[in-house]
Amino acid sequence: MAAAVVAAMVLTVLLPDDLRLAPRWVLPAIEGLLLLALIAGDPGRIDRRTAALRSLSIALVGVLALSAVWSTVRLVDDILHAGKETSSATSLLQTGGTVWAGTVLAFSLLYFELDSGGPASRLHRMPSAPALAFPQQLDPRLSRADWRPRYIDYLYLALTNATAFSPTDVMPLAPWAKITMGVQSLVSLLILGLVVARAVNVLT
Repeated sequence: MAAAVVAAMVLTVLLPDDLRLAPRWVLPAIEGLLLLALIAGDPGRIDRRTAALRSLSIALVGVLALSAVWSTVRLVDDILHAGKETSSATSLLQTGGTVWAGTVLAFSLLYFELDSGGPASRLHRMPSAPALAFPQQLDPRLSRADWRPRYIDYLYLALTNATAFSPTDVMPLAPWAKITMGVQSLVSLLILGLVVARAVNVLT
């Protein structure tokens, strides 16, 4: 999870100035401070359940999600109005790929933090009716009795949802999970569709 946050920070720095929500180092600095506070409050395994740590986690994911949505909106606006980032197919594909990867990381962290009360709650007790149903939960024969989804499971969920534009192996059960996965699919379809179409237009 910490590596995903660092990767999202790096992607934010790599974005062109007009696609960032704030100056180059502002959001990475905020995200870095929140991440350090989380690590200091709960070093090692994520197993401490406190209101303060929960608030910090939600704040961190919120900043990442807001940044990803802002970059997506700015990229779409740039494409529709033939901005400077769209004049070169190479630049457009690089920028579009960076924005798309940022949304995948942001949504993976969103799933990781919101599913079943967050990672600390999942470690102590998995609910009988989770918001996101993994194959190991649908069929207990596929895993150990104490199986818990880890961050890599949520990253895979976000990646497949962003490429297939629909659920693959993980089923959304709660309303918020259905809405979030639907929004991610639409955002990903918008980014990939417009970027590819604009890149083909530039090349031809």
